[in-house]
Amino acid sequence: MNEDDNDSEHSENEEVDVDDLLPQIGEFGRYQKLLIWFVCLPACIPCGFGAFNQLFMQQTPDHWCRIPDLMHLSIENRRDLGIPSLGNETFSKCERYAVNWTEVLNDYENPLELMELQSNWTVEKCADGWEFNTSHVASSIVMDFNLVCDYDIYPTIGLAALNIGGPIGVYLFGVINDRIGRKRSFFICLTTLIAGNILTAFSKEFWQWALSRAIVGLTIPAVYQIPFIISLELVGPNYRSFVTVMTCMFYIGGLILLSVVSYFVRNWVDLALASSIPFTVYFICGWFLPESPRWLLAKGRVGEALEILETLARVNGKAVPLYVKQRLKRKILMKRSSSEKSHMQSGVGVAGLCRTPNLRLKTILITFNWFANDMVYVGLSYYGPVLGSNEYLSFFLSSVIEIPSSLLCWFVMDRWGRRWPLTLSMLLSGTSCIITVLLPEDAVIETLVLFLFSKFTISASFLIIYPFAGELYPTPLRGVGIGFSAYVAGLGLILIPFVTYLGRENLVLPLVIMGLISIIGAFTALRLPETLHHNLPQTIEEGEQFGKEWTFADCLSCPNKSVKTDPSYTSEEEIEDVLEMLPQNSSFRRKPTLRKQFSVLEVPLDECGFKMTHWV
Repeated sequence: MNEDDNDSEHSENEEVDVDDLLPQIGEFGRYQKLLIWFVCLPACIPCGFGAFNQLFMQQTPDHWCRIPDLMHLSIENRRDLGIPSLGNETFSKCERYAVNWTEVLNDYENPLELMELQSNWTVEKCADGWEFNTSHVASSIVMDFNLVCDYDIYPTIGLAALNIGGPIGVYLFGVINDRIGRKRSFFICLTTLIAGNILTAFSKEFWQWALSRAIVGLTIPAVYQIPFIISLELVGPNYRSFVTVMTCMFYIGGLILLSVVSYFVRNWVDLALASSIPFTVYFICGWFLPESPRWLLAKGRVGEALEILETLARVNGKAVPLYVKQRLKRKILMKRSSSEKSHMQSGVGVAGLCRTPNLRLKTILITFNWFANDMVYVGLSYYGPVLGSNEYLSFFLSSVIEIPSSLLCWFVMDRWGRRWPLTLSMLLSGTSCIITVLLPEDAVIETLVLFLFSKFTISASFLIIYPFAGELYPTPLRGVGIGFSAYVAGLGLILIPFVTYLGRENLVLPLVIMGLISIIGAFTALRLPETLHHNLPQTIEEGEQFGKEWTFADCLSCPNKSVKTDPSYTSEEEIEDVLEMLPQNSSFRRKPTLRKQFSVLEVPLDECGFKMTHWV
């Protein structure tokens, strides 16, 4: 048997690993750059619009009781005459004077003379609707559906309806994503988002509007996650951290763009359409967006996967190695690799997270920190428009501040670890929220500055919690663990609109509540073991032992920069020994490029066992 036969036999006995193949055909070449910059990353923008356009549909302008008998007077006269004054040029929003205006106006030629008699008049609740000041807010559901006074909690219920759809959508589109592929599931998700917003625009009463918001809520996590997953599956391991941050940047760009669109589109019906109809242009991308080759390989559609890989290699100026083509052709009829079958058959449920004490404690702490980050981040995003003198500017600033936060976090967490950056960012966020209670009521600018600092720091911790959780859960439980923690945190989002609702009576009360949640989360995060420069737990037993001997002194030590030896990795000396054993003209004598791996986040999202990996 000649050397070529040896090489061929060696190649055919190995599984095709896309991560090993991409460095040969281009990890981030022209093909990936075109698709990611012009298709995948822009596809994350609709998520921000769907999640937060509701804030500008339910604005509550200044309002007072409508008095039909005084409508012939000017706004100022009928408000001064018919509405009880609260001082400081403010008037009651839910009460009016209970008098017979027809008789009173017949007795006095000058209506303003009646103001001297107001002290003797009784008051009553608004019986004929309300008038709204349209100088700042032209239209909102609050105005059209009269959601004020006894009904002022209804917009909050609408936000809760939006968040109820999230956990359902995560599961629903997760199943669709696995069964029919990333490409088609994204366009189904996008169609649902657009349809939900169109139903929102044509809603004639509140509960119909709330149902349409729940439909939009189904898509909020998925419309971000699916293009994110496609991007990660198309690039090589060395570029996944970069793609992760860029995905976040495009999402933030969507929030900034929303603040601009909502500033110019003040009618809530037009805003619902303007924040959804333009995204139909994404359907053109269906001609260019390929299916994930990883998903195709997992489903046994090897021919289609090979065609996409050959196109990728050709556009990048490369070629798929011959032994890879031969190996793929031998697997045309294979549904799933043996390792994937073993992984699917040996899956462990949620109960596995609580069987041992240390793993149970870490699950509780991870879930609570995820819950705290979700609540505070989304709560601050909801609360941003009510702070400052201009809600559009406040939301714009609260979105822009996430850009330096994400970049700084990306730099810090790979040098100082996960635990202390997570703890400090949550602690600073919570402290700055609570400090607002010490400010006077008219300190609007100071409150806004503290709010922006809180948003800056909580955005950083929100970026840390996902990889940190993935590195703490052992491999057999990593997927179910992350799914469980994210699902519980998503349920917490149903509560946060009611927390922000408390701000109607006390502006700083929601900030204090969110600050306390963030501080409690910060101290509980200290109990989690540091994962930087540690091999990930590969078994449930390793997961139980990891961090079991934790002491508070561990928190005061810097992360160990020496990576532990893992038998699954081959040292450079061992590779040299193997190369010396090969014939001089063997293609395997080409020395492989070694990469230093500081963490691997293996998330079995579906049957293909997709691995999300951070590399340095």
